[in-house]
Amino acid sequence: MKHFTKTLAVCTALVAMGGSAYAACPTPTVADMKGLSSDYPQQFELAEFEKKASCDLEVKGNPNMAALNKRIEGNSDIASADKRIPAEPLVVAPYDKVGTYGGVLAGLSKATESGTSDLLSVRHVNFVRYADDLQTVVPNIAKAWKWNDDFTQLTITLRKGHKWSDGEPFTAEDVAFWHNDIIQNPAVYEKAPDRWLFAGKPAKVEAMDDVTVKFTFPVPTPGILNRFAVDYGQPFQPKHFLGKFVEKYNANAEGDAKALGFESAAAAIDFYYGGSDWKDVPSPLLKNPEQASKVGRAVVPTLESHIVVEESAEGRKLVANPYFHMVDTAGQQLPYIPEINETYISDKEVQNLKIMNGEVVWKQQAVFLEDFPLLKENEGKGNYTISFAPTFGENVFYSFNRTHKDETLRNIFNDVRFNRAMSKAINRDEINEIVYLGQGKPMQGVPAEVKTVSFVTDEHLSKDIDYNPDEAKALLAEMGLKDSDGDGTLERPDGKALVVRLVYSSQGSPVKMQELVRDYWSAVGVRVDLKEVTSDEYRAAGNNNDLDLTVWKYDNIAGPTISQDVTAFVPPFGDYFNPGTGFDWAAWKKTGGKEGIEPPADIKKLWDLSEKFIQLEIGSDESNNLGKMITDIHVQNMLKIGTVGDIVAPFMYRNDLNNVKPIKAKSYDFYWTYPYRPHQWFLETK
Repeated sequence: MKHFTKTLAVCTALVAMGGSAYAACPTPTVADMKGLSSDYPQQFELAEFEKKASCDLEVKGNPNMAALNKRIEGNSDIASADKRIPAEPLVVAPYDKVGTYGGVLAGLSKATESGTSDLLSVRHVNFVRYADDLQTVVPNIAKAWKWNDDFTQLTITLRKGHKWSDGEPFTAEDVAFWHNDIIQNPAVYEKAPDRWLFAGKPAKVEAMDDVTVKFTFPVPTPGILNRFAVDYGQPFQPKHFLGKFVEKYNANAEGDAKALGFESAAAAIDFYYGGSDWKDVPSPLLKNPEQASKVGRAVVPTLESHIVVEESAEGRKLVANPYFHMVDTAGQQLPYIPEINETYISDKEVQNLKIMNGEVVWKQQAVFLEDFPLLKENEGKGNYTISFAPTFGENVFYSFNRTHKDETLRNIFNDVRFNRAMSKAINRDEINEIVYLGQGKPMQGVPAEVKTVSFVTDEHLSKDIDYNPDEAKALLAEMGLKDSDGDGTLERPDGKALVVRLVYSSQGSPVKMQELVRDYWSAVGVRVDLKEVTSDEYRAAGNNNDLDLTVWKYDNIAGPTISQDVTAFVPPFGDYFNPGTGFDWAAWKKTGGKEGIEPPADIKKLWDLSEKFIQLEIGSDESNNLGKMITDIHVQNMLKIGTVGDIVAPFMYRNDLNNVKPIKAKSYDFYWTYPYRPHQWFLETK
């Protein structure tokens, strides 16, 4: 690689003259850029850095990388760092200072697929990301990109010499393979996921050469770059590994898969890919380690900063990717912290205890304001710092099941008077004080984060949020619901007691809020039975249409997300991880009316309005008009009853963690830690 090596003759000549083979490079940090400016915030392309700094950057790797690499099942011995990283690496300016290698990033999740996005965001990569200003899209896996005039064609340029974590080349073919041979492969997906369809049609993805991939969309799709900047889904998969299970590339794909113990080639792909863009499905190490051993590869090769090397029911362990594409301004390959230990703790009290004991290096997700006083009191004991950050989408909602399997409850829940009554029965001021320590603002549920769009109005946010239990009772009485036996609980039209079972997960909302809402609704005659479950159980029940109502905090509603993904706008008003309501409405739409339940006329409008919305540049007048119409329908129908928004939420880090910058938003919508460059975190060693 021309930027990293010099010929022996040049080196000898320089040494003879008393010089060195490399001109000394400055080591700019965000705190002191050494007079340099970068084309994108806080990072450089290699050629850009060397030109601006008038130097040649010498690359160095973690001296323990060979030992770490031996823990990655299926990897061969590694070469020196200058031969491992791309010819065009991304040069990262650390926040405060150039770091040192070592240590373990210890974190917590709820379970193998529950609460894992917190730590997943630490190692995450995609084509691009948002800088920590949450406004500027910057390169990551992609070196550059270019749109045509009408936003129907996006050309992405990758990095020369980039490699997967097993050392095999990463090229544009891996992007085309992901789209054409996995997403659009009926043997893998019976139907391509809706999120990768545009006006119901797939994009065309072509590898033009090793580093150039072209996306052609059937309609204008200006927001897709935002998806690549915030989304958990990675639009690339290792063709060299998974391609051997695709007949197009291996005529004996079926036979080879069966010889390895799989039922079919598609089953082999599913074993490693998981049938999902979600990276942290249970790994082969947890599913069937013996099966993985037959293939000789524990998990799919990755481009992320760390790769899973161990997994059990108690947690997972990861080590640094030997071929990661980032270096710091001193030429050191990132990440600085070579290991991640992720422990599964479902109980919130145990989570807090581990934090207070100093066992946790970083924790952002599922740390609630109600826990802040306890955690703050024990900062010194645990040698950590707990801080506040603004939130996007933390407004907890309650969404009654509009397509409930019980027809009587379905009719009740579809009456907007019932939903208005349940909204008015909630004492949001009290919730704000008790749950959010007075830090929030009572607010109705809306399908777009008000801090990131301009079409949500004050009228939307204030609709039926006044605490008025008498008016709530009047609305229920107007529906004909009565307490005939005087036991304090209203009867349904069929004579049964009106009981709502509120199933919830503490990952998605504070426990204390559920207890308060139970009491508010019981006070107006709607008895509530509470049941706390794991988030996996909650999601399974919600997506099976088995819940009376769903309760979670809003996510995926910030401007960058809704500009390319209408999931929050249309039935079922959420995704697998955050189910909403109207599952049978969605089934009706998906099957052309053959299955499910036909939705009301205004709900039907949402599909057309939303499809038009994502074909426009967000923030334009036409986009804002459509956004307001969509929000009007949501609020008028009370599809999700909001509680308290505009809150702050805590996150914590242990005090030996360096290069941590105060985060501008604690938000899944910007994918937690992804904008804050955790690859340049390092642990202070004594």
